[in-house]
Amino acid sequence: MLLIGNNKLRNVIKITVPFAVIPAIAILGALAFDEKKHIIISLAAAVFSLLLFAAGFEKKSTGTRRLVIAAVMTAMCFAGRFIPFLKPVAALTIITALYLGGEAGFLVGALSAVLSNFYFGQGPWTAFQMLAWGLIGFLAGIFSEKLLKSRILLLLYGALTGIAYSFIMDIWTVLWYNQGFDIKLYLAALVSAVPYTVSYAVSNVLFLFLLAKPFGEKLGRIKIKYGV
Repeated sequence: MLLIGNNKLRNVIKITVPFAVIPAIAILGALAFDEKKHIIISLAAAVFSLLLFAAGFEKKSTGTRRLVIAAVMTAMCFAGRFIPFLKPVAALTIITALYLGGEAGFLVGALSAVLSNFYFGQGPWTAFQMLAWGLIGFLAGIFSEKLLKSRILLLLYGALTGIAYSFIMDIWTVLWYNQGFDIKLYLAALVSAVPYTVSYAVSNVLFLFLLAKPFGEKLGRIKIKYGV
């Protein structure tokens, strides 16, 4: 397991990877790469997601244990995408981040997208899905203290991030359709995607309501038992 020992370097990685590097990779993939090379973009985003994860811990043993748990949560997200209509991916990503940290949340969200799309179909949209689910997890880790104290706030976060997921994916829609960003097309895409946006928000709220407590109890015990 890669260990990043410099605190300043870790902090730089934590800021630049989720908010600059991976967004740039996703946009570059949509504008500069044809669809036959989309897997290169997705794999690049996955590598930087792993780098971000590695920046989130100081001890090798702790990071390895977190990686095992993150792998299990990623597998559950993968399986969850087979559920029709409402998907638990974002909710499981959020729950992961609450107990393992935002870096683990980003990794689970990003890998869930790229791995499950080997079945559902890879494309330039994959990097945007990785970015969207990854950011949902990363920000959940940042606000974990407040989200864990209030179930209402957690459900509200789920609803808002469901909307945010749709907003991010509609950026991809406009870039793919127009080969550049156009605010009018973007607004039109947002309007046309309202049914999907509602389903994302409802899905997040539903699965957080059902899964946050039982999964949280198990992850909390694991966190204490293994010093994660």
